[in-house]
Amino acid sequence: MATLRDSDDDVRSDPPLWSMGLAVLVILAAPLILYSLAPSGPLRTGDTVFSQGQQHVHVAVPETTVGPPIRETCLLDPNTPLIILELQDAREGGEILATVQGNPVSEWPFCPPHTRVHVNTHQIFQKPDPWDVPKRGLSWIIGK
Repeated sequence: MATLRDSDDDVRSDPPLWSMGLAVLVILAAPLILYSLAPSGPLRTGDTVFSQGQQHVHVAVPETTVGPPIRETCLLDPNTPLIILELQDAREGGEILATVQGNPVSEWPFCPPHTRVHVNTHQIFQKPDPWDVPKRGLSWIIGK
């Protein structure tokens, strides 16, 4: 004989997967959103900044560069990291002495690594856009 069971006894109260997925998404997205909304803050010596697009800059002391001698000016690639060595003028548009970091290309007209350059504040930005890489990826996929 078959016995009938009450369906309420076998019901488990497992949370649905979509709610766990939503919780994980919120936990992972919150720092990214907070970072993108936070202000940059003032420039300080030792901060890392990035070149705003391709920039033509003046070399501080051309004779002291590592490797082959370079001219008085060189070219920074977009988003080239720079470390601030000295803030020469605190006003908006003031000149900053910085050293080039992470640029493996050491041929003219590009700035070789560890070159001291003079940049203006309009030529740099302090923190990269966290949405830039996904935007470029989507535009590359759509462009195909």
